[in-house]
Amino acid sequence: MSFFDTLSQMLVILGAIACGYGANRLGYLGGETDRKISKLLLNITLPAMILGSVSTGDTLPETAVVLGVLKAAIWFYGLEFLLVLLLPRLLGGTPGERGVWRYALAFPNVAFIGYPVSVALFGEEALFYGVILALPFNLLSFTLGPLMLAGAKRFSLRQVLTPTVVASVLGLVLALARLRPPAMVGETLAFIGEITVPLSLLFVGSLLAGVSPGRMLLSPRLWILSVIRLLLLPMALSVLLNWVGDGGLIRGVSVVQMAMPVAVTGSLLCMEHGGDEACMAQLTFMTTLASILTIPIVAALCL
Repeated sequence: MSFFDTLSQMLVILGAIACGYGANRLGYLGGETDRKISKLLLNITLPAMILGSVSTGDTLPETAVVLGVLKAAIWFYGLEFLLVLLLPRLLGGTPGERGVWRYALAFPNVAFIGYPVSVALFGEEALFYGVILALPFNLLSFTLGPLMLAGAKRFSLRQVLTPTVVASVLGLVLALARLRPPAMVGETLAFIGEITVPLSLLFVGSLLAGVSPGRMLLSPRLWILSVIRLLLLPMALSVLLNWVGDGGLIRGVSVVQMAMPVAVTGSLLCMEHGGDEACMAQLTFMTTLASILTIPIVAALCL
């Protein structure tokens, strides 16, 4: 995948965010509409996308391949959570901002942007690898994510039993057991799930309508987080996977997924559970914009 291929893919994504920004300015999005969209995404379309991704396609890889991807996922999320424990205290900020730092370090956009970039780099086979790698993301993001963003006072065990978490567990079981629902069910889930990516990008664009560009670009903390998220983490993972002997497509997809910008779901969770929506939207936009350049750099250096 050339630099310009990556650039065109990222410009499409940024174009969708810009449309959401414009829709907010025109009064089509914002306020209660955004809150309803976040509930639609979290409770219907995202669970459908998760289940649809493991319920369709021609063939399923062997169980050993699935376990190999999950092994890489242990290193993937272990490296991220090590930084989650160390960096936010050093960066400082308000409690809400530190929650954003934690979430940004722990959860890259492995699905909404990671899937299309991985497929463009490695072919259609990479999609299933990306889906399996994202299953722990869905489990952790929607259980630990609210705790990171809003703190223990806003966290309850009921948040664990969300449609997204249930869909992630069921998807993992289906993948490991090599089971599939009837074809019509899988196609229906995939069809509904297809609106998740564009709708979520419009949602983030709407949130950005209330963000001050000057505050975003002049914040050293946001620049530091962006460099760590987009460059240092994927390079560190590449070295780590080489050291433990994980190579080939598993390593390639893992490194590319680690190079993704901050997950769009962070903005959804901030709105749902009371995190710092403005700070999360700023960091999501900034890393998405910067990833136009950093993804080709990571691909050139690490793949």
